[in-house]
Amino acid sequence: MNPVKLISAALLGVTSLAQAIEEPAYAVVKSYDAFEVRQYNPYLVAETVVPGPAEEAGNQGFKILADYIFGNNRGEKKIAMTAPVSQTPVPVKLAMTAPVSQAPVPGGFVVQFTMPAGYTLATLPEPVDKRVKLREVPATSVAVLRYAGGWSQATYEENLEKLRQSVGKAGLATVGEPILSRYNSPFSLPFMRRNEIWLTLR
Repeated sequence: MNPVKLISAALLGVTSLAQAIEEPAYAVVKSYDAFEVRQYNPYLVAETVVPGPAEEAGNQGFKILADYIFGNNRGEKKIAMTAPVSQTPVPVKLAMTAPVSQAPVPGGFVVQFTMPAGYTLATLPEPVDKRVKLREVPATSVAVLRYAGGWSQATYEENLEKLRQSVGKAGLATVGEPILSRYNSPFSLPFMRRNEIWLTLR
């Protein structure tokens, strides 16, 4: 079985037990009607920049990063899968992205997997594929809207607009590109999915 199918199966198996999948540590600072503000501690990510439209870039980036955590690294070490997988359109410089995360670059996306706690940049195995980069995401505050359902662009844009309006009404300022974070296998039922959109706060 290839790495993507293995990860999809692993995530599918814990759809009803999301707490079994490790996530970056955070605290809820404040809850609003439509969203909440979270403060994330620093965490490590493996990321890759992929050109193309969102769906194609997300799929390609996922495969590249899945290959890394399943042993395409110095020492051929396997790394546990974490959540979420995040996706953001890539601007001129990298924005903070999530656990498998994706951030925007002109004409493409940064896709990220969050690395399990306990690793440092010194102890993470070196990627063999030069497209995979390791870095630390600094402590960050984000406004987060959570929703269930499919992964269509229309659904994403509808919820992104809702989050932007709600954040604006709350008097909060944002910076950088939105981050789409997904916590479930593509084989999970849409109504059971945990999807989130993050906006980084100033």
